[in-house]
Amino acid sequence: MRQNKYAALCASLMLAGLCGCTSVSAPPAQHTVTMVAKSTQTEFWLSVFAGAEAAATEYNLQLTILGAETEEDYEAQNHLVEQAVEQGTEALVFSAIDYENNAAAVDAAARQGVKIVAIDSNVASDAVSTYIGTDNYAAGQMAAQAALDRVEGPLKVGIVNYDVSSANGQERERGAVEAFAASGRAEVVNIINTLASASYARIDTTHLLEEHPEINVLLAFNEPTCVGAAQAVRQMKLSEDVFLVGFDSNVETIDGLQDGSVDALIVQNPYAMGYLGVESAYKLLSGQDAGMEKKVDTSTRIVDQDNMFTIDSQKALFAFEQRTD
Repeated sequence: MRQNKYAALCASLMLAGLCGCTSVSAPPAQHTVTMVAKSTQTEFWLSVFAGAEAAATEYNLQLTILGAETEEDYEAQNHLVEQAVEQGTEALVFSAIDYENNAAAVDAAARQGVKIVAIDSNVASDAVSTYIGTDNYAAGQMAAQAALDRVEGPLKVGIVNYDVSSANGQERERGAVEAFAASGRAEVVNIINTLASASYARIDTTHLLEEHPEINVLLAFNEPTCVGAAQAVRQMKLSEDVFLVGFDSNVETIDGLQDGSVDALIVQNPYAMGYLGVESAYKLLSGQDAGMEKKVDTSTRIVDQDNMFTIDSQKALFAFEQRTD
């Protein structure tokens, strides 16, 4: 009898909007998003992952992060994309090792209904809804200008690039070469491509400097090549003779700024790439993509010995990069 009275009272209160005994609906199912990165090892990518995980938490997404063991293994990336599709991912946040050779796997995923977002390094696929990352041509120009503004007289330039098939590395190279040519006082002596590994970059940079002792400016276009180039400059005791402009920041490159083996860093915003990449995936899956931009340029800045202790530079150099478990 009491139960009947309670049920009647609750029903009347519900009608009046006053009862806390309303039925609880099941939470909406989480959308599934997979990030396939070029690497899982460098501090750059750890910062990307931190941003991605922050967005996944904010938008209640089930996020899986995968990556190749080396930044040259595009076939491994293709297998990871296939695996993600087989496991039912709804969206792919992808950074291509190889602009051309990753395209078929991305296209195949899109044909299965997977939404595609590219970050950091684009891929030759019309299925990409938006690209989020550095304007790499402009970043290459920025690297060249950093040397032009800080080194007097003629510049003899050596460029240490990574995989020849990576879109962002090639765009950085093109921007730098054209900026040097336009200056009228710089000659690009040699361009090498090395593995995206500090040890390989150190060996190859050493050979470059031994074969071309006239080089007084070095450009290194990502974190591992910058670390390796700085190690070569330091070991050869050329810190005062070679002006090194690198990309990205980690403990070694920041130490290099202080000891003079690195003269300037082009610092990207990997945290933003990860966050905005996953946020864009959410918008695509939830139908909130109206007006989504085809390209989003994340911020890039030059940090050198003169400005490295300013608040803005410190924020750029020491971006949050610890993944949460």
